[in-house]
Amino acid sequence: MPYDYQPFPYVPPPGLVAPEPRKRVVIVGAGPIGLAMALELARHDVPSVVVDDNNVVSVGSRAICWSKRSLEILDRLGLGARCLEKGVTWKVGRTFHRDREVFNFDLQPEDGHKMPAFINLQQYYVEQFLVEACEADPLVDLRFKNRVIAVEQMGDHAFLDIETPDGEYALETEYLLACDGANSPVRHMLGLEFEGELFEERFLIADIRMEAEFPSERWFWFEPTFHPGQSALLHKQPDQVYRIDLQLGWGADPEHEKKPEVVIPRIEKVVGHSEFALEWVSVYTFQCRRLREFVHDRVIFVGDSAHVVSPFGARGGNGGLQDVDNLGWKLAAVIGGRADAGLLESYGRERAFGADENIKNSTRATRFMTPAAGMERVFRDQVLALAAKAPFARAWVNSGRLSAPCTYPLNAPDDTRLPPGARPGMVAPDAPLGNGWLMERLGRGVALLTIGCTAPEVAGAEAIALPAEGQIAARFLGGAAQAIYLVRPDQVIAARWCTADPSAISAEIETLWAGTA
Repeated sequence: MPYDYQPFPYVPPPGLVAPEPRKRVVIVGAGPIGLAMALELARHDVPSVVVDDNNVVSVGSRAICWSKRSLEILDRLGLGARCLEKGVTWKVGRTFHRDREVFNFDLQPEDGHKMPAFINLQQYYVEQFLVEACEADPLVDLRFKNRVIAVEQMGDHAFLDIETPDGEYALETEYLLACDGANSPVRHMLGLEFEGELFEERFLIADIRMEAEFPSERWFWFEPTFHPGQSALLHKQPDQVYRIDLQLGWGADPEHEKKPEVVIPRIEKVVGHSEFALEWVSVYTFQCRRLREFVHDRVIFVGDSAHVVSPFGARGGNGGLQDVDNLGWKLAAVIGGRADAGLLESYGRERAFGADENIKNSTRATRFMTPAAGMERVFRDQVLALAAKAPFARAWVNSGRLSAPCTYPLNAPDDTRLPPGARPGMVAPDAPLGNGWLMERLGRGVALLTIGCTAPEVAGAEAIALPAEGQIAARFLGGAAQAIYLVRPDQVIAARWCTADPSAISAEIETLWAGTA
């Protein structure tokens, strides 16, 4: 196999021989979300302990599609260039019905962005890069082969029992972040359940390694001749690895379908030959569910422990990184005394909104891909037939709307003379600055971005003044002569004006830290 799975070292924790002092933050789960969470907190000078019951990266490619927004977040953590160098960059998707291409799309038709629309990069590489960054950061205490076996809330802290190869020990923490995946043990320990929909459908995921000339594009088939009556997906990954997803139907036996003697003939029909090596196989069930609340006093749920969606559309790992993006600065502000716990409640509100948007899109895609008998099936088939002839119908074809950050519903000043693509609640659009990129200037703290005017003097925000020219003007001014943007530490626009006095801006900064927008 091209990837060398090397175990990370286990180090006996100090709690085995003497009680440890209370921790600021303990993160349960050293997958991409937990590791990114630790690095994001470290950016804000908050130390954390990360515990995981395993000592190796995830086996199999698992999450592979990382969106532009995820790459911007990873870049802020110092890993953007490394991910781009290893990943397969793509932006074009092609949709087929049987053997006919119905339409194609370009996810980033304009230039002027540091990050591409998507890269494909196996989860094990992303985890490896994140582990290495955490090990190099003095504010991250990474502990492998440490399994949480009990959690209890104690008013102003959470209490954990942890099992290691050398015995058990206890930790107290001001905040416990559950980043332990869709089957979250922490969630079960607290007696919490997901709400939502479990679909009666199964898909096979297979990673194969082969020499091939498939382009770096997303190919999706409805009812292909090589897999009649079902759906299929093909993605290219690094190291000549290809991801193939095949719809199986609810009646499929997962254990039987994973057997090589069953999988290999299916793959041969897709690629047209047998010159490939089977690397990893899994069978998954569609589900679109979430916790009702993400914040439970001193325990906060992040990523798949809080919400799960069907994988088409690449909304799982990307949605989890958007949780990290939203929570990091808020938790740091609460721990540092800059804000009270109400700011954490805004994490719950905003990311529940984002999860609901992902669930809505994922549910729609699932129903289009696996329509029920009757009118759902008739509608789907007629849309596919019409889309090949009529461009207006192509927007109705749904093979998984691809991940994009939601627009948070902020009640904030919004001068509508400014462009609709830079509204409050949106991630600020990137743009070249001549000596770098706008995203590289944002994300350090609260920023007051002014275009074509002098920044008012206000406390609590870094002033960034830019000339009204080029793509900065196009993306932030539209037809206006000047603009003032207040940008949060997660690079989300908090408010915008064409003109504003310092007192109005100061009031919005206080609203930002209160989490009441």
